[in-house]
Amino acid sequence: MLKWLKEDIQAVFARDPAARNTFEVLTTYPGIHALIMHRVAHELWVKECKTSARLLSSFSRFSTGIEIHPGAKIGKRFFIDHGMGVVIGETAEIGDDVTLYHGVTLGGTTWNTGKRHPTLEDGVVVGAGAKVLGPFTVGKNAKVGSNAVVTKAVPADTTAVGNPARFINKDQPKTQDAPCPDTANIRINNIGNTEQNPAFQAYAATQDVTDPMLEGMRVLLERLAQNEKRMNHLCQRLSLIDPTFKPQQDTEKPYSEEELKIIEDVRRECEAQSNESKA
Repeated sequence: MLKWLKEDIQAVFARDPAARNTFEVLTTYPGIHALIMHRVAHELWVKECKTSARLLSSFSRFSTGIEIHPGAKIGKRFFIDHGMGVVIGETAEIGDDVTLYHGVTLGGTTWNTGKRHPTLEDGVVVGAGAKVLGPFTVGKNAKVGSNAVVTKAVPADTTAVGNPARFINKDQPKTQDAPCPDTANIRINNIGNTEQNPAFQAYAATQDVTDPMLEGMRVLLERLAQNEKRMNHLCQRLSLIDPTFKPQQDTEKPYSEEELKIIEDVRRECEAQSNESKA
């Protein structure tokens, strides 16, 4: 137990540059607190002291915000970064050198007894907010991107991204029909590097990825402008067909000056972020 604890602390130093010393890790890292209590609770669970194990795991959830069922099997050098909102189910199995970020769920999709939670093999990394649901295996050194929803097995050395999750493999051939060949090439070549690979992001946002809200608003504004042009073109065609047709003229402006200013500010911000991401 103490040997495993020492390795768990070393894993924190290896994967979190904010960690400064052992005392700080032992006293301020909820992932370590939850892991220590889980290892004790799991021993109680194996020895058929299930009520005591559940009480200890409930206290761990209350004090750390991390819920780990005492029946879950966890290997060496396991690291939960930040930890709040992590849920690990009863039949989940986690190998060595696995990393989970906050908001991760290793859950089930059935109410039946037996194996119903995922198995994470050695070296797996699961990004913030990801959901891995079902009794399947996430292969060795695979990665699950932030906010991904995975419901089927992930091969080894593969990155799963999106909802529903799609797989990106470093051996995937480059295609000429890809909408963004440069970006696709970067993703394929750097798939094994979590620091440079934009396909896998533990926190869902980097300097190379625009703000999704602003990007959505930019697309919406573009669609509105396109629809307005189509309506004007349609009115012109109708006027040619029927000379008596007159499009309804609004006496009031569709937007106030303040609304137009807000729209223009959003458009400028979206363009600025788009230019920064391309630079």
